[in-house]
Amino acid sequence: MRTQATSTSPIAATSAGGRWVVLGLGATGFSSAGFLHRLGHAVTVMDSRARPPMLERLGELAPAISVTLGKFDRSALEAADYVLLSPGLSSELPDVQAAKAAGAGILGDIELFARYAKAPVIAVTGTNGKSTVTELISAMLRNAGKEVRSGGNLGTPALDLLTDNEPDCYVLELSSFQLELTDSLAPSVACLLNVTPDHLDRHHTFEAYLAAKARIFEHASTAVTNADDEALSALGYLERRVEFTLGEPGDRRYGVTEIAGEHYFASPDDALMPVRECPLIGRHNIANALAAIAVCEAFGTERAAVLEALRGFTGLPHRTEKVAEFQSVVFVDDSKATNPGAAIASVEGLLADCGGVVIAGGESKGVAFDAFADCVSRYAHDLILIGKAASEIRAVIAGRVPCFSADCMESAVRAAAERARSGEVVLLAPACASFDMFRDYRHRGTAFRDAVLQLRQQ
Repeated sequence: MRTQATSTSPIAATSAGGRWVVLGLGATGFSSAGFLHRLGHAVTVMDSRARPPMLERLGELAPAISVTLGKFDRSALEAADYVLLSPGLSSELPDVQAAKAAGAGILGDIELFARYAKAPVIAVTGTNGKSTVTELISAMLRNAGKEVRSGGNLGTPALDLLTDNEPDCYVLELSSFQLELTDSLAPSVACLLNVTPDHLDRHHTFEAYLAAKARIFEHASTAVTNADDEALSALGYLERRVEFTLGEPGDRRYGVTEIAGEHYFASPDDALMPVRECPLIGRHNIANALAAIAVCEAFGTERAAVLEALRGFTGLPHRTEKVAEFQSVVFVDDSKATNPGAAIASVEGLLADCGGVVIAGGESKGVAFDAFADCVSRYAHDLILIGKAASEIRAVIAGRVPCFSADCMESAVRAAAERARSGEVVLLAPACASFDMFRDYRHRGTAFRDAVLQLRQQ
């Protein structure tokens, strides 16, 4: 097992050396360029866009940094010692491959983070639920008195977490794009929540996507995985594995047990607390809670502090967030369900016991909707479709569930409310990206909330 690399302080270091090119000037690229500049490196930033979102801030931060816009300068890339890729850019790009062939090291911001971070790292990935689990773990650790810095794919870019004063622990949410360019990360605890087909336009095959996710375990001291996920159960090479399941607990396995007719979160050796005391809604969030408990206990966190934090954790915006309840119908925003796997988890978790209406659609990510259609037809009695993928989803589910197309979120919410029955759920679970109609999933979720609240006032 490799330990975290050590180096001089990332803030105090001033020695120059090495020619770096940062590709992409979004939040990660901006963070990376600033970090490298503070280290004293010669940095060039390139972006294929004419006006990338962080351009003005970069100019204010470091006017001396060279910037190339509208294209990638291949000659400069081939002359670089290192190329740092933003997560949205593939290492398969011809310009990146040319730089690699010329001898440049290709890496991402998490690899750079791993070379400088000295405090223990908890790393979380998965197709679905990783933001919720990252935040829940952070809340549990803070409740136990730890100084925690969290970020990565969620919130603060990882390199912005590094200062001269190290915390007690870093908690990182990591995407497959970040992990595929990471070699040195050695988490104290690494958690892989689940893997369902996603980002196949980038990874091409499910096997490649799974392999990218599984890199989180390469140098981990303890691995936490989902016993209910067949793909993860097949990762038999893992040592020091701890599992979680929605079934009964067992040896090195957290689960759910029943005592006197009530369901309890349970460790391998004891019942912990009633499930009803957890504010998170949906069966998939029971799994998320178990994962967080398992991670924190593997890290040595006091159990009482872990459970107290769980009782007070209400979740993150746009992730199975209860927006309102009126006329005995609950309206839930899961705009973050941007792929079929996430939407399936949401539909199963919320509609299995009560039924309801699903609002779905948007920009397809190149993943088939067959499994999503099967799930919706099992648990929902109506489907409201929005966005560019509406016809694609309709073609898959036609004849099994009545479908209604809406041209805006307001129409979709109204149509769903008209079809919902007392005691049911209206669920926004798009199974798609949002960029055809909205700026991002947050904008889409806010539009859903606004439409629901407006309808409630009528």
